[in-house]
Amino acid sequence: MQIETSSDFQQLKLFLDERVNRYDRPEFIDTDPIQVPHQFRRKENIEIAAFLTATLSWGQRKSIIKNANRLMEMMDHAPFDFLSYANKADRNRVAQFVHRTFNGDDCLFFLDSLRNIYFEHGGLETVFNEGYISEGTIFGMLQYVRNRFLSIPHDKHVRKHVADVSANASAKRLNMFLRWMVRHDPNGVDFGLWNNIPASSLMLPLDVHTGDVARAYGLLTRKQNDWKAVEEITTVLRTFDATDPVKYDFALFGIGAFESKVN
Repeated sequence: MQIETSSDFQQLKLFLDERVNRYDRPEFIDTDPIQVPHQFRRKENIEIAAFLTATLSWGQRKSIIKNANRLMEMMDHAPFDFLSYANKADRNRVAQFVHRTFNGDDCLFFLDSLRNIYFEHGGLETVFNEGYISEGTIFGMLQYVRNRFLSIPHDKHVRKHVADVSANASAKRLNMFLRWMVRHDPNGVDFGLWNNIPASSLMLPLDVHTGDVARAYGLLTRKQNDWKAVEEITTVLRTFDATDPVKYDFALFGIGAFESKVN
């Protein structure tokens, strides 16, 4: 389907809204990596678990969920306490962690950077808020956060695990983390813990699957799944719902993951 007339627009909006309602449901949690931070109640634990799980979110979902849960187990299911009190034996245990190209050294750096963010800079919410206030856009905020995250000594190889939007990266995992933290989801899938970044400013977590579905429905023309494509698709989704454009992530992802073909 291509959007050529107002009738096409309304038909596609109704279709996508129906798919949002179908997939943005509590049952979705059990099939998705978001189940990992949903294990926690303390705000800091949810944030840390969500950030680490989002970081690991590439590859097969079963593997992502399995490895993210394994990392939580390595931290005794208390991420914030682990940042606070981990000893050498605790760190040696985490040093054995591997998910695809994300290895134990990467994991230790992420924990060290998160510790720096929480104990020197007020926490993840504060740093993201500062970036948004300073830069005024999600693009600028993600650059700000990346610079803050990499501000402690690190090896170059960890940089590939923190998306660089200035190099046109789609930042799918960071945008997904932001969806989880910012959207006030009436169905309780996304957490909506953060109140100072408007849901209207969020950008679609674009990957191969959502990109393919978006192109099939005429929502995206750019062939590469990069930041320019993120801007293009999110601009279109704002015409369907200017206040909450990334709710359509549920529709695009659900169609690709759970339906045998694009209708």
